[in-house]
Amino acid sequence: MGADRTDPTTATVSGAYRRRMLLTIAVTGTVLVLQVIGGLLSGSLALLADSGHMLTDLSGVTLALLAVQVAQRSPTLRRTFGHYRLEILAALVNSALLIGVFVWVAYQAVRRFGQPVEVQGGLMLTVALVGLAANLVGVALLRSGKDHSLNLRGAYLEVLGDALGSVAAIAAAVVIQLTGWQYADPIASLLIGLMILPRAYLLGRDALRVLLEATPEDVDLAGLRGHLLAEPGVRGVHDLHAWTITSGMPVLTAHVLVDEAAPAGLLARLRACGADHFGIAHATLQLESADSRTCPAPAHA
Repeated sequence: MGADRTDPTTATVSGAYRRRMLLTIAVTGTVLVLQVIGGLLSGSLALLADSGHMLTDLSGVTLALLAVQVAQRSPTLRRTFGHYRLEILAALVNSALLIGVFVWVAYQAVRRFGQPVEVQGGLMLTVALVGLAANLVGVALLRSGKDHSLNLRGAYLEVLGDALGSVAAIAAAVVIQLTGWQYADPIASLLIGLMILPRAYLLGRDALRVLLEATPEDVDLAGLRGHLLAEPGVRGVHDLHAWTITSGMPVLTAHVLVDEAAPAGLLARLRACGADHFGIAHATLQLESADSRTCPAPAHA
């Protein structure tokens, strides 16, 4: 199924995947109910842990979808960049939810080591297999968008991690069925929890980088400065800044010192330099006469 068609002038990268996100929500929500019921009936903490993880997936994808919907609103005089940053805030919330799930799972697993609970391995195995199938559907739906949007990457990583959690639950169910060793259930729960932490950290780190307006990781700011300085008629560059509004939307501002007799079309070439070589289509460049400049350039830029 292809991505939805959207207006490229107003839609974010995530917006093209709204239909896939809706399908993921439908599948995940249905299986979440089955896993909770199966976990309670079988007594499996691993299934309940996977259910908690799946609830986080459902919340994460729902938040991502809501953020995408709001982000499509047109800019206003009060919000000149629109609502694009809501996608990044949703990714940060997803990261916090993942950490919360890990804490709960770890606490419950430690309690189970002291007070083992009888688990019905057959029912646990059946429900875990259904959960794995649902997660694989979600992975397939979101995979193509993970490299283009931080928001979609968060949703994709949550579903992928939950698929791995289902594999751990399946393994524990098989062990319980074959050997009756009940500790396999809390061990699988801890493994599911440990799968959550790296993804929570990476997602939160990337979201904070955007919110703190750090230079995008794929933008070589020193190289960009060099490209600008290499243009005929350019004498200097200062107040050079690059940051990210939302996934797939880097922006650039700079003051460029030029000769009095700068060649025609210089501004267009400078903008093309940022767009063609560094993928920054939204650039605000202020041209200043080098001969009339009296104030020194700031040391930081």
